[in-house]
Amino acid sequence: MDDFYDNALAVAKTYDVSTKPDSLVLYSISFLPTKENKIQAFEFVKSHPGMVMLDHTPCGIKMMDMGLENGRCDLKEDEIAYLWKVASKRLLEGASGNITAFVKNADERSVFRSMELPTILANENIKTINGQDKFEFAKQNF
Repeated sequence: MDDFYDNALAVAKTYDVSTKPDSLVLYSISFLPTKENKIQAFEFVKSHPGMVMLDHTPCGIKMMDMGLENGRCDLKEDEIAYLWKVASKRLLEGASGNITAFVKNADERSVFRSMELPTILANENIKTINGQDKFEFAKQNF
């Protein structure tokens, strides 16, 4: 691995990803034909002060500054995805309360279904997704 990847991994593993209770917003666009969930999530955050996504944490900001989105660096797509998964898992392990999730039609291969949802279900401090019991939400939607 090169120095850039090692530095990016250190950012994903160590930079602050903390959020206040009930303030975290997620979206899923992996393997979907449109970016509608992402658009809705950003519009929601914009109109709801205090709500945040990984992108708004010191970790997410640093990762974007490093070019770890939209192919702005020389890493392979799977390397970039892994870095974001590392940061996202840490984010969800520390989250609490309600998670607001824009995950309509989330593909079973998506980051949300493959890693984020299981992490949410395992975190005792997260109680609900979109105001619904997290286990019921998972059962009804996936």
